[in-house]
Amino acid sequence: MRVELRRGDLTETVHRVHVAVVDADGALVARAGDPGLVTFWRSAAKPFQAMPIVADGAADRFDLGDAELALCCASHSSEPGQVEMVRALLEKIGCREDDLRCGPHTPLSEHIARDYQARGVRLTPVYSNCSGKHTGMLALARHHGWPTADYHRLAHPVQQRCLEEVSRWTGLSADRIGTAVDGCGVVCYALPLKHMALAYAKLGTGDSSRVVAAMLHHPELIAGERRPCTEMMTAFPGRVITKVGAEGVYCALLVREGLGVAVKVEDGHGAAAVLAMARTLEELSLRPQPESVTARAVLNTRGEPVGEMRVFGSLER
Repeated sequence: MRVELRRGDLTETVHRVHVAVVDADGALVARAGDPGLVTFWRSAAKPFQAMPIVADGAADRFDLGDAELALCCASHSSEPGQVEMVRALLEKIGCREDDLRCGPHTPLSEHIARDYQARGVRLTPVYSNCSGKHTGMLALARHHGWPTADYHRLAHPVQQRCLEEVSRWTGLSADRIGTAVDGCGVVCYALPLKHMALAYAKLGTGDSSRVVAAMLHHPELIAGERRPCTEMMTAFPGRVITKVGAEGVYCALLVREGLGVAVKVEDGHGAAAVLAMARTLEELSLRPQPESVTARAVLNTRGEPVGEMRVFGSLER
């Protein structure tokens, strides 16, 4: 499978795609490229980093609802409502924005970014797309009585607990999972695509029901308006969870089919990863996907279409 950018009659750029589709027993159902490719899971790991909040009792202690749990799993768009939810969650667990160790960044939503820039909004850590995840980690620290300082570092009990949970869902021992620092400052994990897909397949089983329900009930929080995760989930209510990661990573759970999907665009191209995930979901039964995620027009500086990005090739069964 590949994503091509075509300008005029020529193919200008080719993005190679690797895909693993796995069932909950770990069987490889379909593939493209190398399903054993090792790469960083990035933000597609967020549902599993949120699991300890429920499993250890922090969600019950702080009376977290579905929306708050969804926000802990989100790469949100920094929409005003999402930011206010994070602020309210921080207050509920007895923390302040100063406790967050994620830095601010331009919103992932282009129209939100333009709006904030036009209005001169000062971006602070609570606007980070990962602020929900970080707040969930602070809740876990509060619940256990662990220090909130340095909760983002690998040696901290919060990160060790998250690594333990990632190990449980992926079927890899912790010493086989590579670690580094994610863009938001916490630990990120390196592992084969097929093990990422396995974790998502297992999301439909066992003790993950509260996290799964939260994500399915609130696709608008997992990303945001006009964002691909939200659009793909909204198009098939209750049927799919999709979760973007940085550098061309994308993961999904097909709920009825019990299949997990992990996608990596080799050169890290984010738009290509969206197209590749949409094509994969279509081939696995969720079709048609929204037009916004099946092809991408290439525009010049006057907003005129001058080319197109599209997926070529299919999954191998």
